[in-house]
Order: sequence, then structure tokens, then C-alpha cells
Amino acid sequence: MAIPPYAGPLETTWYFTFRFLCACIFLFLITPILVIIPLSFNIEPYFTFTSGMLEFDPDAYSLRWYEDFINNTQWTHSVKNSFIIAIASTILATVLGTLAALGLSKPHMPYRSLVMGLLISPMIVPLIISAAGMYFFYSNIGLDQTFLGIILAHTALGTPFVVITVTATLVGFDHSLSRASANLGANPTTTFFKVIMPLILPGVISGALFAFITSFDEVVVVLFLAGFDQRTIPRQMWSGIREQISPTILAVATILVMISIALLATLELLRRRGEKMRGISPG
Repeated sequence: MAIPPYAGPLETTWYFTFRFLCACIFLFLITPILVIIPLSFNIEPYFTFTSGMLEFDPDAYSLRWYEDFINNTQWTHSVKNSFIIAIASTILATVLGTLAALGLSKPHMPYRSLVMGLLISPMIVPLIISAAGMYFFYSNIGLDQTFLGIILAHTALGTPFVVITVTATLVGFDHSLSRASANLGANPTTTFFKVIMPLILPGVISGALFAFITSFDEVVVVLFLAGFDQRTIPRQMWSGIREQISPTILAVATILVMISIALLATLELLRRRGEKMRGISPG
């Protein structure tokens, strides 16, 4: 938003000072990520900038570590596992979270605050505690070191994000539309898919993307539950740091950053679309 024409000297000073402080905070947060990206193109097997890189010598840069990532069977196996687990857990979390949010939006829902607190508890409880509890529980029922066990664990971690985003979308939902649909003879299923779902779809997709990111980047639960066959990208990166430090990790980290940026851009577009659908001017 541009500075208003009637702003005085004090307001003008605060306008630029505030934006300068925001830029400094953003730079402070983003600098570690910005450092990783150019280091992933280092031709030398180091985690530091060489003199050639600082002098912008083309011979000091290479796609060597990206090629190693593509040609390494352990990394490709981890990528496949990450996508399988993330997609499956995202589908489950989206379905369960959307149903829970629809139930919580009903005014006659008993103990709504208690149920809401239980649903979002995986976000509040320290992850190491949740991972340890899941390990002991899944070990007793034979789901440790299985894809199903990891998918269910990631579903539990991703569902709260879906619940929160869909619940926030339902706050501005006009329930008279559902009643009008019923008055016109539509059954509940038709009302849900033809009236409710199109309006809450931005919130559902946003929650699904959050659940996907949560599963794709999660490492603590995988450390507890996964065996070698279920190794994901974060687990492979963790092993690479401990066992054999290689700049390939930087190349993988750069790819993950690009994926995160694409997903966040999608979330912002969905937010703006949702505001337009509700008649709110995007800001």
C-alpha cells in the first residue's frame, strides 16, 4: 500500500522505517537459504566458497552434485519414497481434516473446543514426544518400519493443518446457501459437492499443501519408524551429514527450497482467490 498523500513527516518516516526493518528481518531469515543455493554449484567437494567462486570464474561452478543426485540410486530411492508417503498421507489428512472441520463448524457440535484442541495437539506437542509415542505404539502392532506406519504417522501430523485452514475458510461461509440448496430439493451429498465444496476448495487445497510440506520435510518420525527401505529425502540427508558429508546434500536442499517456493506461491494464489470469492479485496 502506497503512502497516503496527507501523511505528515512523522508518518512518512515511520512508513519507510517500518519497511526497512521488515526488509532487514526478511534478509536475516532468508540469508542461510541464499548461501546454500550458490554452494550447490561448487565444483569442489567443499561446503565453502572457493576463490574461483568469489571471482565468478565459470570453471569454479558445475552441475556435478546435481548429476550425482540424479545418478545415485539411494537418492532416487529416497525421492520415490518421499513422494509416495507425502501424497498418500496428504490425501488421508485432507479427507479427515476436511470432515473434522465441517463437523466443528456445526453450531450444535458438543465439546467443540475440546475436540479442536485434541485435533491440533500434534502441532503443540513436541515432535520428539509424538515420534517416541508412535514408535512404541506402532512397534506393538507391527507397523514400525512399514510404509503404512509412516503414512499414518504423517497423516496425524498433517491433519491439524487441514483442520485449521478449512475451519478458517468456513468462518466466512454463508450457511444460508446450504439451506437454500436443501429447500430446492438437493440431497446432502449434492449440496456438499455442488455448493459447499467449491466455496471451501481454496482452504482445502491450502491445507493439503501444508500437509504435503509437513510430510515431505519431516525427519524425526522417520528416524524412529523407518527402516532402510522406507528412507525419505530428509532421512537420507541426515544420514549423509553423519556418514559422508557431500555437497550433494546442498543440491538436494536447493531443489527442496525451489519446491517450497512453488508451493508457497500456490498458497498465496489460493488465498487471493479465496478472498475474491468471499468479496474481500486481496491485500
